Amino acid sequence: MNSSGPWTRAAAAAGLLVGGEARPTVFAQMSAKAAAHDALNLGQGYPDDAPPAVVAEAAVEAIRGGANQYPPGAGVAALREAVAAHQAAWYGLDWDPATEVLVTTGATEALAATILALVEPGDEVLTLEPFYDQYAAAIALAGGVHRTVPLTSHTSADGDLVLGVDREALRAAFSARTRLVLVNTPHNPTGLMLGADVLEAVVDEATRHDALIVTDEVYEHLTFDAPHRAPAALPGAQNRTISISSAGKTFAVTGWKIGWITARPELITAITGAKQWLTYASGAPFQPAIAAGLRMDPSVFHDLAADLRARRDLLTDGLREIGFRVSVPEAGYFTVADAAPLGEPDARALAERLPGEAGVVAIPLSAFYRDGDAGDAASHLRFAFCKSRPTIEQALERLESWAAPRR
Repeated sequence: MNSSGPWTRAAAAAGLLVGGEARPTVFAQMSAKAAAHDALNLGQGYPDDAPPAVVAEAAVEAIRGGANQYPPGAGVAALREAVAAHQAAWYGLDWDPATEVLVTTGATEALAATILALVEPGDEVLTLEPFYDQYAAAIALAGGVHRTVPLTSHTSADGDLVLGVDREALRAAFSARTRLVLVNTPHNPTGLMLGADVLEAVVDEATRHDALIVTDEVYEHLTFDAPHRAPAALPGAQNRTISISSAGKTFAVTGWKIGWITARPELITAITGAKQWLTYASGAPFQPAIAAGLRMDPSVFHDLAADLRARRDLLTDGLREIGFRVSVPEAGYFTVADAAPLGEPDARALAERLPGEAGVVAIPLSAFYRDGDAGDAASHLRFAFCKSRPTIEQALERLESWAAPRR
């Protein structure tokens, strides 16, 4: 039987086919190693925290109240209204909840439905690199052509790894074939927040090439030094922007899979055409719970970010003392650490060994590059700090014991 086709292209693009044979994702591989070695899993981005009590209690109330059957395909009205109110309150964006908000099964489905709906075979989709691994698979499913702009890096005066975007390289990556530019800010896997100058360059070039802007903003409330910039709020951006976010990271409910899209009605209609054949609808009792969460006082969001920032500092300070060169993330769940100063130039090989040698799991940054070729970042690992303080402290102790003979 011929097994070629779009699903095969997607698996290959995501690095899940080797010599024609399927293999699990790097996250599944590393989680399996964590279980096999009783290792602390700082690889996958799921938090140890409980959701805010308001959110959890609203879900329980919804279940007990009978919200257990199919919700409307576009999402329950309470959540669509809460998303619209949230966008207005935080970013000054005006969306009609009836026609310009679509609830999805997490941001992953939102991204897949958007790309499948809007990309024709041969269209180019532009992303930064490294990138969240789903992007390549979804682009391949749609028959699109994936173009990337590598992040830049240099070492600061105090020895840290500093990441950025070359605006001219970004501008040059646009072409007459560019259909979508996928803007991930705050960025996964690096925690980089794109500056106003970079976002303005995106809007300028998208306008000039009549391209659409798709945003992945799932870490929008987990910023540590400056507030999130919503790309759709930039002058001239709203009409051509499909904004995507979700509740999983902000409220520590990654298993609930509640996401949303805001865009102009004609774009929502097109995306719904693809989305309705994916899940149609999901998460009935969770949708009103997330609506309650989005309506919480802004101080609650700030407290969540402050708590996560403290854990970021704990991990990055500890890795730096051990001997890694670290990038201090501006947002999100992850920090990038360069193992080269410890005599480890190949992060992929190191990630395979660390669970057994140190009892700690990390993800090689090469997992977020096309063909696994990370170039100058080949020695970089991604560590998650969305874990409890005791877990982070114990992981640092194990890594210190592992690294001591290498210094």
